[in-house]
Order: sequence, then C-alpha cells, then structure tokens
Amino acid sequence: MDYKKVKTQGNTVTRDIRQFDKDTGNIYQSVVITAKRANQVGLEMKEELNNKLSEFATSTDNLEEVFENREQIEIARYYEQLPKPSLIAISEFLEGKIYYRVPEDKND
Repeated sequence: MDYKKVKTQGNTVTRDIRQFDKDTGNIYQSVVITAKRANQVGLEMKEELNNKLSEFATSTDNLEEVFENREQIEIARYYEQLPKPSLIAISEFLEGKIYYRVPEDKND
C-alpha cells in the first residue's frame, strides 16, 4: 500500500463520536475495528521500512566505521512524515474502506 497517496490529516483532530457508531451501532466495536486496522497498517509500514533498510546493513559492526548514509536519512525522513497508522485507520473506517464482520453467537 502506498501511504503517500492516503488522504488523511497528519495531525490529530477532534471528531464527532456519532460518526464512529453510525455503521456498527456500538462505539466500542468501532474502536476495536480501527485499532486492529491500525495494527495491520503499522506492521505493513514496519516491514516495508525494514526491507528498505536491510539493503544498507553491513556484515561488520565496528564503531570506527560509522558513517552517514544520505539514502538512509531520506528513507527515515519519508517514514517520519507519513501519517500515523491510527490516523490512517480512522480515515479508512470513516470512509467505509475497512471490511469487517461480526462473529455470530452460537447458542446451541
């Protein structure tokens, strides 16, 4: 997923709580859904960052060979400027882009 194309605000804003329980009917269920999605987005971002940074990993670990790598700095700046996973998950939930299902109770 390209997080640069996600249309969400980069900072926290006050939201109307009634927007969250509009689809599910339960605010707590909505919070759980967005939290799980935020965890998924966070893991995807972390894996992507680790894959990009693994290209720069060296086999030797010597304190004398510490140097600045401009490409690593640019990658770090890119990920620092991205919106937080929780903000991405909230915007996806409010726009109806998250698929979720509620498990049915089995009272036999």
